[in-house]
Amino acid sequence: MIASRAASIEKRLYELRQFGSDIEAAAAISVDGLMIASSLPESLGDELVSAMSAAMLALGERIARDLGRGALDQVFIKGDNGYVLMTAVNDKAVLTVLVGEEARLGLALLDMRRTAATLRDLV
Repeated sequence: MIASRAASIEKRLYELRQFGSDIEAAAAISVDGLMIASSLPESLGDELVSAMSAAMLALGERIARDLGRGALDQVFIKGDNGYVLMTAVNDKAVLTVLVGEEARLGLALLDMRRTAATLRDLV
């Protein structure tokens, strides 16, 4: 059962990466910072992505809470070479994606929301 669940999650992440709007990498990560499943290029390690995602999640949750913004829904980071986007899957996991600098962010976020909804019962 666990293997089939992991395979289902990886399949959804692969589909997001292959068919999503400009999505270069995707990962489902537990709120504890453990990699659940990923579809990453070989140049990115699971440990790096999961550790950075957990750090940003913790900081984002604290900022949202302490500044009265409510529960954290998304984290959006812009760099010179693109974006890191995170969205909550449920209270146990987040979906992290990397997109290029020319990405159509609205479509990428829509694809992320749809994928997160399909992952809710799997993580």
